[in-house]
Amino acid sequence: MTAQHQSPLARFTGDANPYGGGDPYADHRSADFPFIQYANLADRQLGAGVIAANDEFFAQRENLLLPERAEFDPEHFGHKGKIMDGWETRRRRGASAEHPWPTADDHDWALVRLGAPGVVRGIVIDTAHFRGNYPQAVSVEGASVPGSPSPEELLADDVKWTTLVPRTAVGGHAANGFVVDVEQRITHLRVNQHPDGGIARLRVYGEVVPDPRWLSVLGTFDVVALENGGQVEDASNLFYSPATNTIQPGRSRKMDDGWETRRRRDQGHDWIRYQLVARSEIRAIEIDTAYLKGNSAGWASVSVRDGVDGEWVEVLPRTRLQPDTNHRFVLAGPSVGTHARVDIFPDGGISRLRLFGSLTEEGEARLAARHQELGG
Repeated sequence: MTAQHQSPLARFTGDANPYGGGDPYADHRSADFPFIQYANLADRQLGAGVIAANDEFFAQRENLLLPERAEFDPEHFGHKGKIMDGWETRRRRGASAEHPWPTADDHDWALVRLGAPGVVRGIVIDTAHFRGNYPQAVSVEGASVPGSPSPEELLADDVKWTTLVPRTAVGGHAANGFVVDVEQRITHLRVNQHPDGGIARLRVYGEVVPDPRWLSVLGTFDVVALENGGQVEDASNLFYSPATNTIQPGRSRKMDDGWETRRRRDQGHDWIRYQLVARSEIRAIEIDTAYLKGNSAGWASVSVRDGVDGEWVEVLPRTRLQPDTNHRFVLAGPSVGTHARVDIFPDGGISRLRLFGSLTEEGEARLAARHQELGG
């Protein structure tokens, strides 16, 4: 196991106050984390899953990746005890009456498959509502294992695990955040709680690193999709929902599963700027306004830039959009670029943007080099 540097953040330790009624989040402890602009690699929508845990007596491991924040019902009890919205293990015990306490090495663990392999930039372990039953400390390890390994294969002795978060004391009813500084492509995590307890939610923020061989076989694919390595660089407005929603897999299934801006009262317009997976030739565009019915953008245009210092070239002129509709456009010729921008007029939202094309020779070479450099 290789230990790596992990930068310090605000730390929360100790119990939270017992629940006293009212809003259970009123005394939840949190902080502004510097890595939340990255995508959540442990998003179920990307295909992430908690594939195994050594113990989940009180609450199921799958709760860790639920997209909504954890809920708390003080009256909700079952046959095993208090029902919590998180992953909670039973209390560990020692070996004998003379030694009733767990040892320093005793811990519980869960194996997490990331939805998209990538470089992890930050991790949040949220112990919301676990006020006196949270773990004393946590640690997180990462591994890069090809294919679709079983839990038994991940736990084999020949799998190399790298420490992303060293064993660190955490607090109850708190969002415990960790900056990760490990330049390695990670496919799976092992989340450890020492010695036992409960964790409500896990978020793993980072940059997707796709397999260039897979993209090469696909030929034409969505060169801005999050799962393929596309990223949102910036957006004019994030009032209602994150811009990253526009490059998530699949079609939107409800209104907040897209990007929507506040209502403008000026003569301006809103926009999102993207970085493509690598230098690409774009041949077709989709702009979807699914579930945006009275609040979809009125018009949209798409521009492409080749290199960070390149000029923006409009490849789709300002075009009327219909509510709750998927719009498809075939370009007259391929447009080469590394970045893209969608402008909407005057405000509102879109649910998805798709840019279909293929990598250039230069883009393919750079992607392959980075994949190899990160141990893919």
